[in-house]
Amino acid sequence: MPIAIGMIETRGFPAIVEAADAMVKAARVTLVGYEKIGSGRVTVIIRGDISEVKASIAAGVEGANRVNGGEVVSTHTIARPHENLEYVLPIRYTREVEQFAF
Repeated sequence: MPIAIGMIETRGFPAIVEAADAMVKAARVTLVGYEKIGSGRVTVIIRGDISEVKASIAAGVEGANRVNGGEVVSTHTIARPHENLEYVLPIRYTREVEQFAF
């Protein structure tokens, strides 16, 4: 199973919490982390099979848009990310999130 990563960036923390909740409920993905970017922007990062990640991103966007004042800034999916990315960026499974992996 090729692994993909998916990201949603929102303006505002409540929107990203709603997006993350919708994402993990909609598909078999693992939430691996989030990053506060600044200026109210927050990005959530998920991993899973490419089709699951795409479905999860769609559900997350819908969830974030339901939040009053929630704004999706950007989304992106990377199929088969290079293994070197895991050592530099916060996209790998850690002990804390491994228990939730599918």
